[in-house]
Amino acid sequence: MSLSAPNTMPPRLLPGISMAVVAISLLLGSKPSAAVTLTTRLIASGFETPLFLVSPPGDPSRMFVVEQDARIWILRDGIRLPTPFLDIDLKVRTGGEQGLLGLAFHPNYEENGFFYVNYTRNPDGATVIERYNASADADVAQPESAVILLIVSQPFANHNGGMLAFGPSDGYLYIGMGDGGWRDDPGGRAQNLNDLLGKLLRIDVNSAAPYAIPPDNPFVGRADARPEIWAYGVRNPWRFAFDRANGDLYVGDVGQDAREEVDFQPASSAGGENYGWDIAEGFACLGGTGACGTMPGLTPPIHDYSHPGGASRSVTGGYVYRGSRIPGLGGTYFFADFMTGEIWSFRYLGDAVTDFQDRTHELDPAGELSIQNVSSFGEDASGELYILDYTGGRIFQIAPSIGDLNGDGTADAVDVQLVINGALGLAIGEADADIDGDTDIDAVDVQLVINAALGIL
Repeated sequence: MSLSAPNTMPPRLLPGISMAVVAISLLLGSKPSAAVTLTTRLIASGFETPLFLVSPPGDPSRMFVVEQDARIWILRDGIRLPTPFLDIDLKVRTGGEQGLLGLAFHPNYEENGFFYVNYTRNPDGATVIERYNASADADVAQPESAVILLIVSQPFANHNGGMLAFGPSDGYLYIGMGDGGWRDDPGGRAQNLNDLLGKLLRIDVNSAAPYAIPPDNPFVGRADARPEIWAYGVRNPWRFAFDRANGDLYVGDVGQDAREEVDFQPASSAGGENYGWDIAEGFACLGGTGACGTMPGLTPPIHDYSHPGGASRSVTGGYVYRGSRIPGLGGTYFFADFMTGEIWSFRYLGDAVTDFQDRTHELDPAGELSIQNVSSFGEDASGELYILDYTGGRIFQIAPSIGDLNGDGTADAVDVQLVINGALGLAIGEADADIDGDTDIDAVDVQLVINAALGIL
């Protein structure tokens, strides 16, 4: 819902500027205007091992949730449809780090109905990149339409990568491939340009069947390298994402025993970055000592963090926020740790990480709910962000926090009503807080009240 919809504003929302001041003070609680306070809102539950969430381009009403056990479900306006969009259980080997791991919709999905999945094949565990078609019923896919684009053998059951995404400016399909597994990359695959494992791949799904090689891929024409390779030296890139505003690429790469890292590739890159594995682990050398990540020829991460006391850690890459519901948050990158449930954010302007914040407590759900294992973040068609709890089977939206104005321990619709009534000079219960009519009483309604009081759109 756009905030610039004055025709939806009831006539009663015409208080003076003094009432706007009341509303603003209630909303912000005397915080500096630059402060962005967040919360999480449960939007769906009951999933089995959810691993990813994405919306087709330009589709504001539907979100598609990928379950590891080879099913894709649709959330339409927050309600899960009763029939899976796609169920390929018999084709997929699941368990541990295997399963249905990725989903991407073609940029022209509305016209061609093409979408792509990444899964580990039953029974051998090989990675398969496969295309499907939606059916005449847009909420159900055609299982029989499957076309295999690529098969990559996997020597072990772990480090499969799994992410798929289309580049926002070039329209090519990017594929995240782990190093094939076990410890210390025993096959030396991540640094071997003749092997697709331990790489980010980039292919053209539009120009040939099953795919063509983009002519500007960095290793085209080299006899000692696979032309599909876009970047290399990654261990297990568990979620990467393009900044929809500028095309920059952020990669969460899972470390071994010492360091977890977030890698970065600017939109202007010609590809070919070597992110260092298994020479480097984060900024350090393999094992956590030294500074191999900054060696000549390697592209160091923009951020890494340690395994304190040898504890298990596993980074989950996220997204740069580009939605409209949380003013002031634009350009902020979110990421998490799967093992601990910690969630952080920062901004990166091309030369340094700034505004680093631990968001774990802030995003902890109210009441008895908790986010246990962040398997992925998700982004809807409007750029709003979501958190997937693998163990709890729940999906949360990152949302603006209104604040617990009535002191009941929960920031909820009653608090929003207090803000609106304060702006209108009414007692609680005398106004309808759902100003924009979207059936969701939230910060958008508060903003509409404030805008009306200020006389702006």
